[in-house]
Amino acid sequence: MKEQLYHIKTADNESIALWKLNSETITGKHIFLTHGAFSNRKILDGIASYLTKKGFTCWIMEWRNHGESSKSTQKFNLETIAKFDLKATFNFLFYQQNLKSIDCITHSGGGIILTMFLINNPCYNSKINSITLFGSQAFAAGEKFSSRIKIIASKYLTALLGKAPAKTVGSTEHSERYYTMKQWYNWNLKKNFIGENNFDYLKKMNTVTVPIISICAKGDTFIAPKEACEKFLNAFKNKKNKLLFYSQENGNLENYNHSRILKSQNSKKEIWPTVENWIVQNKTIAY
Repeated sequence: MKEQLYHIKTADNESIALWKLNSETITGKHIFLTHGAFSNRKILDGIASYLTKKGFTCWIMEWRNHGESSKSTQKFNLETIAKFDLKATFNFLFYQQNLKSIDCITHSGGGIILTMFLINNPCYNSKINSITLFGSQAFAAGEKFSSRIKIIASKYLTALLGKAPAKTVGSTEHSERYYTMKQWYNWNLKKNFIGENNFDYLKKMNTVTVPIISICAKGDTFIAPKEACEKFLNAFKNKKNKLLFYSQENGNLENYNHSRILKSQNSKKEIWPTVENWIVQNKTIAY
């Protein structure tokens, strides 16, 4: 596998790490991947390696202040990443690398930022063949009383410390600042998806016309439970979209948690091939 690192400059002067992975067998098919909060490219390395061996060229973007991207001194949130990091990266892929189209794979907050990006930049809908969301939702994790209490506690602990420690969500990679996480807490507590200047993303989600599969699991009970992922997916109002729920009750290998749904040996066995099939099935645009 060949690996190359690009540094993409954003309009607000941050440097975004974009990793290109390909093999000697190149089919000309391209996949864009990005992680969520508390994370970096490592959570995507497994599925990217798997797809690279299948002949895909994979592009992994690391958010500002994550991985090899610049250590930002300015305040930023998920909307900032959508409007600046993703915008600069997609411009690079389509207008400097001259890609005709891509498929997208995201984990957790990566699916939220991709959604906001496409709502703000609808011209890119026609350039994306398919989207795969792993454990992604923005506004419905607080439906149960116990979950709501946990979100409230997490919000105030994060505010008190000024950051959300990575280990509190089972990550060893990266803590997140309160300013970055505040949006997600508020969306789930208020059951809305409101951005800057009171822009209502929820009302605009139906403008994202790309076919989407949303992958969730029984063991993901806090960040992206099934009910929340289903509400997020339904907001796109696209009959082509599909929700895939993994649990031992359904005959799957385990009740995956928020990270193992994407990065585990069992995921490699029964989920990654499903994602590959979804991508091949939706190859409606010439690469």
